[in-house]
Amino acid sequence: MQTSLRIGDLARSTGTTVETIRYYERIGLLAKPDRTEGNYRAYGTLDLKRLNFIRHARGLGFEVAEIRSLLDLADHPDRDCGEADSIASGHLQAVEAKIEQLQLLQTELTRLVGACRGGRAADCRVLEVLGDHSLCEADHKSA
Repeated sequence: MQTSLRIGDLARSTGTTVETIRYYERIGLLAKPDRTEGNYRAYGTLDLKRLNFIRHARGLGFEVAEIRSLLDLADHPDRDCGEADSIASGHLQAVEAKIEQLQLLQTELTRLVGACRGGRAADCRVLEVLGDHSLCEADHKSA
């Protein structure tokens, strides 16, 4: 028999806000729960596990569409997990690209801050470089 949790209990158990749970229901990541006689949402152990899955995937930066695909695979345990590997590998590549872009941004900001001479705003190297991207050494626009 499945445990019956109200939405507030589910929220506390997973560290999720009630509004986020409602949002996941609206977009179909969580099924609409049964209702009690008092018209409260009634969640079970499977809902708790599914919400923990979603929260963990979101914490790792997976997009909603990716999570939807991963949940579909989890709901069909006899399917080949190659798609899960493909989704995770694609996400890893995106994270690595973002890290590379952020490192360029860090390098440029370090250079920019190091070039600051203090003094008047009219002579400020930070303001000068921010006003003219061509003074930057790296292309960091998409960070």
